Amino acid sequence: MTTSCQSLGEVLLHWSVVQAGKVFLYAPETGATLSYGQLAKEAHHFSTWLEEQKISAHGHVGLYMHNGRQTSTIFLAAMACGRVITPLNLLAPTNQLAWVLDHSDIEILFYSPDKKQSLFAALENTKRKFQLVELDPDQPESPFMKSAAGTLPTVKPTQPALLMYTSGTTGTPKGVLLTHANLLHAARSMASWHSLTEADTVLSSLPIYHINGQVISTITPFVSGGSVVAPHAFSVSSWWKLAIQYQCTWINMVPTIIAYLINGAKSGGTLPSREELKAIRFGRSASAPLPPEHHREFEALFGITVIEGMGMTESASMVFCNPHDERRRYGSPGLPCGVEAKVIDADGKPLGANVAGEICLRGGNVLNAYYKAEAETAKAFDSEGWLKTGDLGMRDDDGFYFITGRLKELIIKGGENIAPREIDEAILKHPAVLDAAAVGIPDANYGQEIMVCIVLKPDISCTEEEMRLFCLKELGKFRTPKLILFMEDLPRGPSGKVQRLKLLDLLH
Repeated sequence: MTTSCQSLGEVLLHWSVVQAGKVFLYAPETGATLSYGQLAKEAHHFSTWLEEQKISAHGHVGLYMHNGRQTSTIFLAAMACGRVITPLNLLAPTNQLAWVLDHSDIEILFYSPDKKQSLFAALENTKRKFQLVELDPDQPESPFMKSAAGTLPTVKPTQPALLMYTSGTTGTPKGVLLTHANLLHAARSMASWHSLTEADTVLSSLPIYHINGQVISTITPFVSGGSVVAPHAFSVSSWWKLAIQYQCTWINMVPTIIAYLINGAKSGGTLPSREELKAIRFGRSASAPLPPEHHREFEALFGITVIEGMGMTESASMVFCNPHDERRRYGSPGLPCGVEAKVIDADGKPLGANVAGEICLRGGNVLNAYYKAEAETAKAFDSEGWLKTGDLGMRDDDGFYFITGRLKELIIKGGENIAPREIDEAILKHPAVLDAAAVGIPDANYGQEIMVCIVLKPDISCTEEEMRLFCLKELGKFRTPKLILFMEDLPRGPSGKVQRLKLLDLLH
């Protein structure tokens, strides 16, 4: 473990000496690999190349590319070279992308050929000018190697390393500026909690433009000296093949992936044997709540223990995680991990066990400020440095936390608070339901009523009347949704988290 390293550049130099030939990244689509020694060598050439392009010493570098060898190289090398990396959401709408391009102060942007059309559409609405470099994420040879090898700068722990933007589903995206110290604290907490070492290999299809894909799937294996298998995107048909081929020791998932793997196995797909999967020590689920029914079913089908956790962009990912023993709780993201946590009421006063309120965090991985947003920063932190997350939840007598929803997503019907998640979990018990999301809609009598959007499993039917009767039984009359809509898919952010408030667009 690189505990003495104070920056990601120092981590890279450490591993380039200790295990230069060890493969850090496997890119399965092309068979390409990236060793620690290769990454260090390319970072040294990249340092000179950035100087040749006149990118300032602490300048911002944009990344608009899907997973691939070049994507991971730029992501890590830019930070090792003392620059701030800003991976851009490939799913962002044009207006949001344009806003981020202007706000982020990037000086140079790397983009993949397949994203040229969406990028140039956004550029038509930007005010700033910056350099553009088109680069195939799967290109085996780095274009920076034509420049001479330079030196990696000395970087202070407090120096910014990563600028990420929240999804902005309820307004303008916020820039989350994380330092080298934030990222190292998060990665070390993650590695320690899961006992990760150089011997571990993770399978993760999560995109590098999301905090989970960045910190959990990329920076954590990097800091602990392990390896990552990073396909372009998730595929039910190839997931287990990759896990077996590369002898992965853990798998990083989100609840959507778990749901599709369950459905794939139950609908006639290949179910790997326990012997084939014996190398996998555990699976990890985060970025959205994992329904207990899916949690139990996945473990029963595949024989792999799933450790549920929870993270935030503002905290460089993980803040809660379940232990690897009999204490773990279904339906809970677990215990505080790497942070202090508490629950407060509307007046900011701490609440005791089993009382719901807003969750607050404080720790070495939590951001110091939103980028160029003093008012948002002041609103988010209290005088003692606690971050008010906007998440609603409670802790039990044993210290386990339970998340009931977001403040902005809370349904208030007739003065009674209803967490959308309790509606979701009840409906997910129906054998025909693959996915579900509830949201509050305006109502003249109650102030708000409940609408639920449902995705059915392939080749299984269910009528609105059947679903309403099921809800009456599971939820009672007051919590039974007024409006039930069947959909092919739910709107999601890059992590797989349902963007509930976007469902309100269906009413217009």
